[in-house]
Amino acid sequence: MPLFWLRIAVCLYTVAALAVLPAALYNRPRWRHMAIPLAVGGACTHLVSLVETLVAAHRALPIHTHETLSMLGLLLAVSFLALTERYKTVLFGIFLLPLTVLLTIAPAFHSSTERIAYPFIRTGWLLLHVALLLAAYAALFLSLTASLLYLYQERRLKQKRPPQSRSWLPPLATTDQIAVKALLFGLPCMTAGLLIGSIVALQTIGPSFFADPKVLLSFAMWLAYVLMIWIRRHSGLRGRRAVYLSSFAFLFVLAVWAANALSSVHRFRAP
Repeated sequence: MPLFWLRIAVCLYTVAALAVLPAALYNRPRWRHMAIPLAVGGACTHLVSLVETLVAAHRALPIHTHETLSMLGLLLAVSFLALTERYKTVLFGIFLLPLTVLLTIAPAFHSSTERIAYPFIRTGWLLLHVALLLAAYAALFLSLTASLLYLYQERRLKQKRPPQSRSWLPPLATTDQIAVKALLFGLPCMTAGLLIGSIVALQTIGPSFFADPKVLLSFAMWLAYVLMIWIRRHSGLRGRRAVYLSSFAFLFVLAVWAANALSSVHRFRAP
């Protein structure tokens, strides 16, 4: 049954991702009124699927690769809905909804038996650790997307394109505000997630946990995140340089994710 709900969510996300294109690019209200309810329906059925999966497994933590991808996809879908409600624009759905589909299509149509090698898998604090880090990853991707849109709109303004060609874009100040607020939201999530994971690891594995490659990369990622926020806040960095900075931090996220293959603790493996 969880797969049934997840497959419905994928279908709803897919149609919403298609509907958001004319809504955002050509300012078609009918498509907007279609895209938002479809995304809401997808998020609701997605949440039902994830909850049913965890309840059936008698745990509160996504431990499979597919479950983790599914949760990240849900966070991105919720981010899109929150942005739509707050800023009255469906523009970010062009990027967030297709990525949500990509993250959820594999869990929906391809079963997985992989597990993450945690010896303390039922620890409630570990759920918070994973959820906070996934929220930080989603926030960083959202910030990168907003920075790219800022750069695109800035170029069009410099080229003195007619206002009609930019009607589907929010104001520059709004785009920059979204990029900064996403970073400011992600930093406490990442900090708390790493801190909780470190405390739990010290109590269960010991100091040797901190020699793990993924752990070292995670703390390097946190430092890059803090540096990026400090530079943006104190130098007023925008445009191309802001995109480069966000891309650099996002590459750290990809490196941390790829480090599962080298990690003795975080590695996903078949039981």
